[in-house]
Amino acid sequence: MTPRDDAPAPLDPLPEPHTGLMGRFRNYFLTGLVVTGPIAITLYLVWWFVTWVDGVVRPFVPLAYRPETYLPYVVPGWGLVVAFFTLTLVGFLAANLIGRTLVDVGETFLGRIPAVRAIYRGLKQVFETLFSGKGSSFRKVGLVEFPSPGMWSIVLISQSPNEDIARNLPGQEEHVSVFLPCSPNPTTGFFFYVPKSKIIEVDLTAEDAATLIMSAGVVQPGSAPDPKKAAALAGMANAARIANASALQPEPAKVE
Repeated sequence: MTPRDDAPAPLDPLPEPHTGLMGRFRNYFLTGLVVTGPIAITLYLVWWFVTWVDGVVRPFVPLAYRPETYLPYVVPGWGLVVAFFTLTLVGFLAANLIGRTLVDVGETFLGRIPAVRAIYRGLKQVFETLFSGKGSSFRKVGLVEFPSPGMWSIVLISQSPNEDIARNLPGQEEHVSVFLPCSPNPTTGFFFYVPKSKIIEVDLTAEDAATLIMSAGVVQPGSAPDPKKAAALAGMANAARIANASALQPEPAKVE
């Protein structure tokens, strides 16, 4: 029986998965990257922070109290330990009557210097808000239509403006101050006042928003790293190795 002229052409067979040597190397490489990449970057950032603190604190520590004076090598993290205990001691002293008196005298002195006064008061308010645990600044995340209609950006919601600024803002609607972090560096961005009705609050933490911004949307909220993914990649590499070995083995001769 001859095939019909109008019969559809046979479909090309699906390409077999690449299970050769290069495919195995690729899977092994991805597995190693997934396992070691986050660990290496985390260790690097921790080491950079410790080294930076050591470099700042070490010049203020007398030679007699430095471990390298008695050891043939430098002890990393000694400056961090000194900074921790120094800050704790300062906090302890500032909590009593004498410490509060000295702090008040220092603030009064800084308050009389025009250029320093604005910097000190602003930084003090920022630190008190961020580290007191009582403020609500930057604890809520929202969406604002920016930079043009139809485009939405992640913002961190801060406090409402004071009476003087609120009185000069146009309209009768309540405004809220927001900070729009830039990607991939969330420490830079834009600060502006937005009408409260123009903000869409989302159920995200500030940490999730920072991760979303730093990754430029690659890491979405709720997509926490699964520890089984590395094992899955390793399983893919192992399956490719087994399949490749099976393909190279000759089939047993058929006995009739």
